[in-house]
Amino acid sequence: MQWDYFIGFSLSSLACWTIAAILAYKGNEFKKSVFFMVVGLIIFAAFIAGMWISLERPPLTTMGETRLWYSFFLPLVGLVIYIKRKYKWILSLTILLSVVFICINIFNPEIHHKILMPALQSIWFIPHVVVYIFAYSLVGIATVNALLILILRYNPEKEISIMHLCDDLVNFGTAFLTIGLLLGSIWAKEAWGRFWSWDPKETWAAATVIIYLIYIHLRYHNPTERKIAAFILIFAFIILQMCWFGVNYLPSAKEGGLHVYR
Repeated sequence: MQWDYFIGFSLSSLACWTIAAILAYKGNEFKKSVFFMVVGLIIFAAFIAGMWISLERPPLTTMGETRLWYSFFLPLVGLVIYIKRKYKWILSLTILLSVVFICINIFNPEIHHKILMPALQSIWFIPHVVVYIFAYSLVGIATVNALLILILRYNPEKEISIMHLCDDLVNFGTAFLTIGLLLGSIWAKEAWGRFWSWDPKETWAAATVIIYLIYIHLRYHNPTERKIAAFILIFAFIILQMCWFGVNYLPSAKEGGLHVYR
């Protein structure tokens, strides 16, 4: 599978997802909407699998490759929410977010050579990164909803409904972030002989989990403070961006960081 095929695969997926979103808004087309979402996800997953075979390694080592998985997980989470809660708008939202990252990858793919450094040849590498990117998609969708709460004037009932959705996304997202952190610690022990080294990426990852735990604590003890909770979500996602790619630009990471994308 060549990267040049990405446009064809991604456009095919987007066509299916767009049909699904339109059917969702029409009403009484739930099964057809789910069907087209699934078909689009299968097409996108086929490209990821093809790249995996072509590169002879999991496509998880560069920024472009992590964006590829992010583009896949966003509509997948949207589909799960749609099936569970029947929110018609969630498909359009997650598809639009996926389009952003697909476009970035089309213009700046950042897909590199086949070689994996020795530390990345661990069995812990794949679950660690995949779990993290999936968690990023969960909290990313929650963040967009938090922005909508602050920007748009929803009625109290809808605002409460969206905040409950944010709560579910953050609860699961934080759980996966924590699992990713634990998997990374096991991987670090195997690769470098220690569970934790206060590497810039590790430090920002820990800070991200802590801030999401603060959000969970606030929502549990002060559920009426929805605006404050929304601001915390946005701040947490900014910190997450530092963890994901911002550390690449820190002098400390460039000098000796163990997690800098190459």
